[in-house]
Amino acid sequence: MYHTKAFELTYMNQDELLHILKERFESFPNRHKGIQWNWIEEKLKNHPDKVTVLKRMEESGGEPDIVFYDKKNKLITFFDCSQESPEGRRSCCYDNDALQSRKMNKPKNNAIDFANKIGAKLLNEEQYRYLQSLGEFDKKTSSWIETPNQIRKLGGALFCDYRYGTVFVYHNGADSYYAVRGFRCSITF
Repeated sequence: MYHTKAFELTYMNQDELLHILKERFESFPNRHKGIQWNWIEEKLKNHPDKVTVLKRMEESGGEPDIVFYDKKNKLITFFDCSQESPEGRRSCCYDNDALQSRKMNKPKNNAIDFANKIGAKLLNEEQYRYLQSLGEFDKKTSSWIETPNQIRKLGGALFCDYRYGTVFVYHNGADSYYAVRGFRCSITF
């Protein structure tokens, strides 16, 4: 149910992924000031289950990169850092309830279940705003974000984008989907 071309066509191994992650890490030093790759590489090699999650994020177009290192608790956080909402995760409604409520033209996926299948979580508003402090993302697309229960109970869901030099948070029916709306994930370990 949650297949994308990327999941079908990409068969990278752990070494290939670590190479991609290292190149991205070195290409965008502003995202992780004060963090050294050898710390990250050691953490990744000790958590092969999390590397699998990062592989799924990569394969679906997310371009995960490290955005935070909590030295006290020795936790690292990766966000999807693709310029636009990950291509392999677009055209999905917000969650399964929204998907089931559609009578016609159902999308193939929903963001919440797809993120769970990847093994990650949707960014929340605070995380999305932090991502935008590291660059300009979603200038042509938009991304579903974690929606508070009181909004979701009323049938709505939140999404964000970056236009006119500003991060915008919007609402839409949770059952809506668009070719330019996807979702971004995070993983901390």
